[in-house]
Amino acid sequence: MKIILTNEVSGLGNAGDIVEVKDGYARNYLVPRGFAIRWTKGGQKDVDAIRRARKIHEIQTLEQANEVKAKLEALSVKLAVRAGDAGRLFGSVTPGDVVEAIKAVDGPLVDKRRVEIGSPIKTTGAHQVTVKLHPEVAAAISVNVVAA
Repeated sequence: MKIILTNEVSGLGNAGDIVEVKDGYARNYLVPRGFAIRWTKGGQKDVDAIRRARKIHEIQTLEQANEVKAKLEALSVKLAVRAGDAGRLFGSVTPGDVVEAIKAVDGPLVDKRRVEIGSPIKTTGAHQVTVKLHPEVAAAISVNVVAA
């Protein structure tokens, strides 16, 4: 089945790509979750719109990615969350929380889908988070989680 990706799907492609996948994968996973739409001849307009939007938001060159990486790695990101007495969090830190903490310290705009948290952050303290800015560039950020 031919589909048009509306979001980035790891191992498959980026938003706006037209890919061929198995029928069940498209019908049962990609389309219901909003990751893709069925391909039609009229869908080409949607593909063009998605690609234009992606081009605006995406970091275009390796130089831009390295500049943003330098800005991110220079930041001191502190994230205040609810925690118990032993330092265990009520819940965990999400990529959205990390993006909001970066905004709070006047850091560059980062898409939450680009933030990769290795193992779930469920304790207070310093943790490493990776932000994939470009296929060749990833920034390592130290996030200090403190009890609120």
